[in-house]
Formats: sequence, structure tokens, C-alpha cells
Amino acid sequence: MIQGKKEKEKEAYRRRIRRTLFWRRYGNAITISLMVGLAVASLFVAMLWRAHMDQKERERAAAALSQMPKGDAFSVSPILLEPSMLPAYAGEDYVTLNENVPGFNLYDLQHFTGENYSPLDALGRCGPAMALLHRSMMPKEERGEIGDVKPTGWVQKKYEGVVDATPPYLYNRCHLIAYALTGQNANEKNLITGTRHFNADAMLYFEIQVMEYLEHNDAHVLYRVTPYFQGTELLARGVEMEAYSVEDGGRGLCFHVFVYNTQPGITLDYATGESHAD
Repeated sequence: MIQGKKEKEKEAYRRRIRRTLFWRRYGNAITISLMVGLAVASLFVAMLWRAHMDQKERERAAAALSQMPKGDAFSVSPILLEPSMLPAYAGEDYVTLNENVPGFNLYDLQHFTGENYSPLDALGRCGPAMALLHRSMMPKEERGEIGDVKPTGWVQKKYEGVVDATPPYLYNRCHLIAYALTGQNANEKNLITGTRHFNADAMLYFEIQVMEYLEHNDAHVLYRVTPYFQGTELLARGVEMEAYSVEDGGRGLCFHVFVYNTQPGITLDYATGESHAD
């Protein structure tokens, strides 16, 4: 009996030795494999959740737009109809308006074609620019010079170490409807004064979404960009941007935002276009 007990103890000891040797040899690899597997599984779940949320957003937008008013004339920019809907600037580059649903109506979808740029007002300021975009409208050549256009509020200054540009000029001539979408270049009805950050970062984020949709789809996008000038100010406070992919009922592209015309580290005088470092 004693002999049998010793044999069992020896066998248990051998098993512990084998387990120890096994984990010494393969433990790191197994741990890494488990960690990688967990990370991949987490990423997969996150991707599924993101796809689910994106689909819900597309369905929400499509459902809302399916109830858009019929109208017997082209729609008017919501921000011009109701300026009070615009929140005061609170540090973010943009805000979502009207639950991200554009203010278009069915008359727009049924009758609008081509491009339309508003006449300059009595102060020389731009108005809404609207287009039914298609990838066939996108230019194949580089943009030309636009330096002869002087939009309202153009009081140019350099800010070394503040504006991320070379040279560090504060203002750009900003296309309402980006050159890359229609090829409109030195059109004074399509150019406003905007900061480098506003033009090259904030607006560009949404313009890229439109460009990518057009490049990957043989379809149309109803698109409107409306500059907002408060009172008689010469420098726009920002632009309202609306986009709606027509053939798929807004499922591919649908947004309604206001992008603020600001520059971190700089205070702007919207009445004149003058500026100074904070």
C-alpha cells in the first residue's frame, strides 16, 4: 500500500513537472495567441456594432427624407429661414443641424439640375451655391489661379507659429462648392473668405465624403453650401452644408451641418475681417 502511494505521488510529481515544462516552453506563445485572439474578436465585434449603427443612421436619414415636404418651388436654406437654429460657437469645428437631415424638398429632387450660384448681394457677399453633382462633373486638370478674386472680409495677415501653412497666411479663398466637385475655379459667386483651418480641415472633412461617394458610385448627390453672414458683417460666420445621395434615397450620403469659420489661436472680427492673436 505504501509502495502504491509512493507511485501515485511520483506520478503526480511527474505531471506537475510536465505542466511546468510545457508552460515554460509554450506559455508565452499561448498567452500571446489568446491576447491576439481576444483583440481580433473585440475588433470584429466593434466593426459589427459600427456597421449596425451606420445602417441605423442611414435608415433614419432615409426615413426622415422620405417625409420631406413636396413644395411647388425650390427649397431655401434652413439657416437662412431660421438663423436662430444655429448654436453659438462653442469650440467645435461644426455642429449637426436638423438631426443631420438636409432641408431639401421633393421639388428639388424632381426638378433641380446642374449648378446654381447666387448673385452677390449689395455688400458683395456670396449667397447659397447648389448643384446636382455627378462624377462626370469632377475636373481632370489642376486648379488654376484664383488670386484676382477678393471676397468680402479679405483682410489678410500672417501668423507665424499659429497658422499651419507655408507661408502662414490666415485667410484662404474658400470655394463654397469645392473645385474638385465641379471644376468651378475663379467664380466670385463661389468664393468666400475663410480661415486656413476652416478651409483645409473643417470643410474638407465633408467635401471628402462627397468626393469619395461620387468616385465610387455612378449616382448623383444633391448638394448645397450656404454662407451665413450675421447682419451686415463681411466675414461669414461659417457655412451650412447639406448633401443627399439621390438614387439610393440618402442611404449612401446624407448630412446637414454648420461648419464654423474660425482659426485656433486667432480672434476674428466678423464685421470687417480684421484679426488678432489671442
